[in-house]
Amino acid sequence: MKDKVKVIISDDQNVEKLPRGTRMLIRRCCNAVLVNEGFQGPAEISVTIVDDATIHRYNKQYRNIDRSTDVLSFPLGVDGKYDINNDTGAQMLGDIVISIEHALRQAELYGHSFNREIAYLTVHSMLHLLGYDHEPGGLELVRMREKEEAVLTQLGLVRSGSYYTTES
Repeated sequence: MKDKVKVIISDDQNVEKLPRGTRMLIRRCCNAVLVNEGFQGPAEISVTIVDDATIHRYNKQYRNIDRSTDVLSFPLGVDGKYDINNDTGAQMLGDIVISIEHALRQAELYGHSFNREIAYLTVHSMLHLLGYDHEPGGLELVRMREKEEAVLTQLGLVRSGSYYTTES
C-alpha cells in the first residue's frame, strides 16, 4: 500500500483564477517527487498560491531580500528528520509559497505553459523541502536540475526551451 501524502492547497490571491486542474497537478508533482526520492511514510505538505506583493513581504521577512520571487520553500525537516503531526502520524515536510504572477510571467518568458511552470516551481520547492540546495551552484545545482527534469518528464511536461534568456 502506498503511503498517504496530504497536500493542503490554499489560494490566497485575487489576481488570477486558478485554471482547472492546477490543484491536481500540484498534488501529482508532490507525490512524484516523493516517489522518485524513495520517501518513506505518510507526509503532509502545505502549498499556498499568493500574489507578488505577498511573496515580496515573505521574502523580505524571512530571507531579508527586498523583492518578490517566484517560489519560497519553508522546510520543517533537518537532515531528513521531520516534525510529526500527532493526529495523523504524518511527517510534516513544510510549506511551499508560489507567486501566481511570477508563474504567469515566467511561463511566457520561457515559452511554455502555465501548467509546466507551476509544476516546475512545485517540484523545485519539494526538492528544497527534502534538503536539496542549488544555491552553492556547481554539482548541487546540476543534480537538482536533473531531478526536476526527471519528474517533469515523467509527468509529461517535457521542457520545450531554455531556462535562460538573453536578459539573464
